[in-house]
Amino acid sequence: MERADIVIVGSGHGGAQAAIALRQQGHEDSILMLSRDRTPPYERPPLSKEYLAGDKPLERILIRPPSFWEDKGVAVELGVNVSEVDAMAREVVLGDGRRIGYRKLIWAGGGDPRRLSCPGSDLAGIHSVRHRMDVDAIRADLETGARRAVVVGGGYIGLEAAAILRKLDCEVTVLEAQRRVLNRVAGEELSGFYEAEHRRQGVDLRLETAVERIEGKDGRVAAVITDAGEAIACDIVVVGIGIVPSVGPLIAAGAAGSNGVDVDGYCRTSVDDIYAIGDCAAHANPFADNAVIRLESVQNAHDMATCTAKAIMGDKQPYEAVPWFWSNQYDLKLQTVGLSLDHDEAVLRGDPEARSFSVVYLKEGRVIALDCVNRVKDYVQGKKLIEARAEIDPELLADGEVPLKELL
Repeated sequence: MERADIVIVGSGHGGAQAAIALRQQGHEDSILMLSRDRTPPYERPPLSKEYLAGDKPLERILIRPPSFWEDKGVAVELGVNVSEVDAMAREVVLGDGRRIGYRKLIWAGGGDPRRLSCPGSDLAGIHSVRHRMDVDAIRADLETGARRAVVVGGGYIGLEAAAILRKLDCEVTVLEAQRRVLNRVAGEELSGFYEAEHRRQGVDLRLETAVERIEGKDGRVAAVITDAGEAIACDIVVVGIGIVPSVGPLIAAGAAGSNGVDVDGYCRTSVDDIYAIGDCAAHANPFADNAVIRLESVQNAHDMATCTAKAIMGDKQPYEAVPWFWSNQYDLKLQTVGLSLDHDEAVLRGDPEARSFSVVYLKEGRVIALDCVNRVKDYVQGKKLIEARAEIDPELLADGEVPLKELL
């Protein structure tokens, strides 16, 4: 039987950073990274942005050059699936039946894109944006003449893909089942701004519109039929409706969890010597009033990985990182810091018409989050307000001429 001191499942930002951080913390024993992906560890955010646009080749989105992993003594095995975790034997079982022993297991499995379940959802030309191969398939369709796209989902992935497809001169229709875009992650001011922007850029954006079925021709998509009965002709469909956490083997092994897998403040699951990090890890977050949530972001995966590496090496420090996110659409750079969940007041700074503004979210008078559009200083300085749990007069926050750092 094969064996590694630490086995890491997943090669995204979390898995890659876990291996890097372990070496930085002085771990000298064997590390094995297992991945379903067939590409060495690479960044995911560019997939719906620069990589889809063709502005960045694969070499520029690799987290490290392939030689880095060999130089650091990290074994990377690609194209393999972990089908079972035998917690009693401290082994993972691969799809081909191989068993690999571990002393510590770090699960950074991420998630699988949520699929459409309507009639016609198995037709060719329906794509997700989760892995490099997903985007390669979209680009292949575009290169063979696809020019009419329907994007299902008005979250970050859907809107970013829509922006790039417009840049590539596609006709784009976005269907969002909720009453506004970014419904789960932003306030109404920001949603309204991005709705207007996409329409200004030529996107046919339809709210409160769901997919009834997809019709095809010769096995490929030809039209999306909405729940209102309207047919939208298309060559490709891009689906961005969230992910399903990839934690099946952990749950089967006895790990607790309902929305992903539950972890404590040191990223430990309920099963001895098994940690979980990144998109699939549900944790009590101090910036959400300790509500148990999953965060799907590079920041979360990176910081959880570092927290885990330190815990394994005996330097236990609880995971308390401030959440942050970003999104590039057209010439707009959105930077978000904190979590706006359950905010009871939103304060506008700056002028949306000038395409440079921030929305400051408050809860019981305390600054809990900011959405900053083309306003980097607010983003940087606003983080300090969140960390300080600052209570600031909304009228002062609304004055865009006053730097946020002066309000502390």
